[in-house]
Amino acid sequence: MEDLTLRQLIESFLISLSTEKGYSANTCRAYQRDLEEFYQYLKTDMAGSGAKLNVTDLNLISPLTIRGFLGVLYKKNKKSTTARKLSSIRSFFRYLVKRGHIKVSPAKLVATPKREKTIPVYLPVDEMFRLLDSIKMDGVLNLRNRAIFEMLYSTGIRVSELAGLDVFDVDFTKRLIRVLGKGNKERVVPVGNKALSFVKTYRKQLEIKKGVPDSNGPLFLNKNNGRLTTRSIGRILEKIVKECALPAPVSPHALRHSFATHMLDAGVDLRAVQELLGHKSLSTTQRYTHVSIDKLMETYDKTHPRR
Repeated sequence: MEDLTLRQLIESFLISLSTEKGYSANTCRAYQRDLEEFYQYLKTDMAGSGAKLNVTDLNLISPLTIRGFLGVLYKKNKKSTTARKLSSIRSFFRYLVKRGHIKVSPAKLVATPKREKTIPVYLPVDEMFRLLDSIKMDGVLNLRNRAIFEMLYSTGIRVSELAGLDVFDVDFTKRLIRVLGKGNKERVVPVGNKALSFVKTYRKQLEIKKGVPDSNGPLFLNKNNGRLTTRSIGRILEKIVKECALPAPVSPHALRHSFATHMLDAGVDLRAVQELLGHKSLSTTQRYTHVSIDKLMETYDKTHPRR
C-alpha cells in the first residue's frame, strides 16, 4: 500500500465527505478545521518518536494520544465543541479502517465527553410576531426580507436549506416546498398561506422592478440578482433585530428553534416535528421538549393553588 502522508489521507477523507456523503461545503470546512487542529497536535506530540506522520505512523496513534488531545481541548473549549471534534476524528479513523489503512480505530475506545444540557434559544410567540411585523414593506429588498423570515418561521427549515431553494421548489397550489437537507436528503415541507403570500408579492415585484422571470432560478436573490447566501441572511436578520430592539441577539437558527418550540407547545406530535425539521434522530428533536416542560412548570407555579 502506498505510504501516504497523514495530510494526504485527511484531504482524501474530506473529498469523500463531499463526493460520497454529499456533505455541504460548510460541514466539510468544519471537519477540515477539526482535523487540522488534531494534525498540528500530533506533529508536536509525536515529534520525539521521529514519526513523519505518514500512513505507517498511524499505528503509533493510540487512545491515549487522542485523550491527550481532548485534554488540551478541555482547557479552551466547551464540552459540546470537544465532543464535535472527537466525532470528526472518529469519522476520519472509520474512513481509514474502511479503506484498509489501519485495522482498528484508536478513537473507538475513547469516551465521548458528557455534553451540557442546553435549551435552544427561541423567541416567545409575541416577540416572534413583533420581529416579523417590524420588517418594512417598501422596496424589493424589504419585501424579500419579509418573505425570507416568514418562510423560515413558517416551515422551520434550516437557513442553508432556504438559501438553496429555487422557484420550482415551491408549490403554491399545494402549499408545499421541496427542501434539500443534510446529506442531500430531500423532504417535502408544508408552508403557511401568509409566508407564501409574501413570497408571491416579492417575486412579482422582482419581475416588475428588475425584470427577473418568476419561473426559474434561485427563489431569493441578492441585490445583484445572484443567489442569497446564508451569511447574508444572518447579517440581514442581525440588522432587523437591532432595529426591532429585541432584548437578546437572534440568529436565523433561533427562528427554527422558535418554530419547533411553538409547534410542540401547540400539541403537535414530537415525531411530526422531527419530520418537519428533517432530524435523523428523535433525540435531536427532544431537546425542544425541555423548553415546553419549562413553560409548563412556569404555568403550574403561577396557577396551582397548592404549589
